[in-house]
Amino acid sequence: MASGETIMDLGDRISVERSGTTYEGVVMPSRREGYVVIKLDNGYNIGLDAAKSRIALLQKSRESQKIRSDRPLQRREGLPQVSILSTGGTIASKVDYRTGAVTSQFSAGEIISAIPELEEIANYSARIIYQILSENMRAEYWIRLANEVAREIESGAEGVIITHGTDTMMYTAAALSFMLKTPVPVVLVGSQRSSDRPSSDASINAVCAAAVAISDIAEVSVVMHGSTSDDFCAIHRGTRVRKMHTSRRDAFQSMNQPSLGRVDYLSRKIETFLPYRRRSEAALELQARMEDRCALVKYTPGSSPEILNYYIDKGYRGIVLEGTGLGHVASDWIEGIRRAKEEGIPVVIASQCIRGRICDRVYDTGRDMLHAGAIEGADMLPEVALVKLMWLLANQPDSVGSLMGQSLAGEISFSTPITV
Repeated sequence: MASGETIMDLGDRISVERSGTTYEGVVMPSRREGYVVIKLDNGYNIGLDAAKSRIALLQKSRESQKIRSDRPLQRREGLPQVSILSTGGTIASKVDYRTGAVTSQFSAGEIISAIPELEEIANYSARIIYQILSENMRAEYWIRLANEVAREIESGAEGVIITHGTDTMMYTAAALSFMLKTPVPVVLVGSQRSSDRPSSDASINAVCAAAVAISDIAEVSVVMHGSTSDDFCAIHRGTRVRKMHTSRRDAFQSMNQPSLGRVDYLSRKIETFLPYRRRSEAALELQARMEDRCALVKYTPGSSPEILNYYIDKGYRGIVLEGTGLGHVASDWIEGIRRAKEEGIPVVIASQCIRGRICDRVYDTGRDMLHAGAIEGADMLPEVALVKLMWLLANQPDSVGSLMGQSLAGEISFSTPITV
């Protein structure tokens, strides 16, 4: 049967003959006109030129096979109440292997339909806050998200799960850590690989996040795969986590301190490694303001000191300068630091090394930077230092110099371990 004579719907099972080879699979959405995309039985997709293929309909999709978005939630007595807030990202969508239809998992019914293990852990409500790719996050979105989390907690949620794209999840986790003091767990979770891939991490990450959401860990955390296998997830403090690989399932790691703990996937048992704020230990506090006129500047050898002058002249309120090693820039940048100080613009020094801490007292350059007014960022990650500076400038601008060096949300260690 020629492709033009075949009426296909998403979810239909078809065969496609091309260059002497026949492929069978389920019809998937295609972004390219004239091409048919099918999901093979091994779970992978293939796209073929319809005009150059012979296509035969093998079986129409059945409505009973589709995931229904209006599935009623079965409330179970004795289980805690957890709120799910969706901001988008890979984890917020799923392809049904049985039908090939793309289903957005924004309602609690859709999530539980796709991951039935969640229903054993808690009762859920779910709302969409954003439907964006995480690279489109910005300070105003963090502010709204913090307010929405607070609203859920005030309404009785015993834990909050935030589904989020992985690329900027560390920034959002840091922002929420500074804006919120929470009496219940607030857990960010994402997936490195979409649910239509056999190696997807979405389900396991979600189940482990739910286990943390009903736990005693009343902090902002990130829960993601802890290894390349489907065995456990790591619990990362919101101000210590970084995405360290573009695609590995265990891409997220805690920097300059161990992870808060881990969740065994099968047993859902939680093991903790660090002290943490416990459930109901603190009352809910919300300081949801951010100064978005801040910049993170990476120093490179030979780069012009005019870079600092650009941000000063453009009216930026704060700068995090990512220096080399212990926190250094070239000597000709020091005058820019001095000028920023004189104009009331704090310049915080972080390191490009990621692991370890700033110490600008070892070499002459560092001492000159401090004398010019630079603020040491201790062992904070550069992006965490940026978010913290944005928060301090909006909430306690007169105390930036003293508070940047103090640990407000677990972002600084008195002594950095050499083994992490």
